[in-house]
Amino acid sequence: MKRFPKKRIFITGAGSGFGRQLSIEFAKMGWKIGAADINIKGVDETIELVNKNGGSAIAIPCDVTKPEDFENAAKILEQEWQGVDIVVNNAGVAAAGFMEKIPLETWEWIININFKGVIYGCRTFIPILEKQGGGYIVNVASNAGITSLPEMSCYNATKAAVISLSETLVGELYPKNIGVTVVAPTFFKTNLHTSLKTTDARQEKMANSFFAKSKTTSEDIAKHTIKSIRKNKLYVITQMDGKFSWFSKRMTPEFYYKCIKWGYKYKIMDKYLGM
Repeated sequence: MKRFPKKRIFITGAGSGFGRQLSIEFAKMGWKIGAADINIKGVDETIELVNKNGGSAIAIPCDVTKPEDFENAAKILEQEWQGVDIVVNNAGVAAAGFMEKIPLETWEWIININFKGVIYGCRTFIPILEKQGGGYIVNVASNAGITSLPEMSCYNATKAAVISLSETLVGELYPKNIGVTVVAPTFFKTNLHTSLKTTDARQEKMANSFFAKSKTTSEDIAKHTIKSIRKNKLYVITQMDGKFSWFSKRMTPEFYYKCIKWGYKYKIMDKYLGM
């Protein structure tokens, strides 16, 4: 991180889960954290943890569905720190269900947070980073945007959009000395399931089972993300199942989806989860 001597990072969704853990990991390195979230109580708890771990932080109220909140965050960072080095678009929610049964309101809700929130973050901060002479953007997606598993259409679509946007920006921003990393984990121990909206109880039970079975922690993903920023790597795919699915889909896409169809038809995942 020597190229960022001022050690300034802005993180959305910092009031809990992965955003909180990433704040803590940067605090351990002595960074200043702009902890942004709609949940101010959660942000206050994160700031306490940041202070305990050697960093410093400021609370920034931010609803990622509102572009004006990002503009306000940028003004605060300019006033307090005269800029920012790394921007992490992390805030996100989850939903599952059969495509035709997912309410349009749920589609709008998840697109506004998961995808438009990333768009607003990038649009706001890219000109600032460019003016400074460089910086870094981290967009938090999910392996769901790669694997496109059944009964997760709205979540899959938003995360695939974040991955595609990040892949576009990595080339577009390179001449501006702005690096890009996209984080695409599979299930790990976080609080994402607390926001989950489903069309039936079975999908909620499946999601909770996946989270319960995972041995990967937020700390694991956060440390891998920091390592990837150091190396200026585009993809953060930490778990082996994520790496396997990413490789399989790219090398043998037709065979990959034959396996998906066969597994779904014979309820292999249901049996694995004890459903």
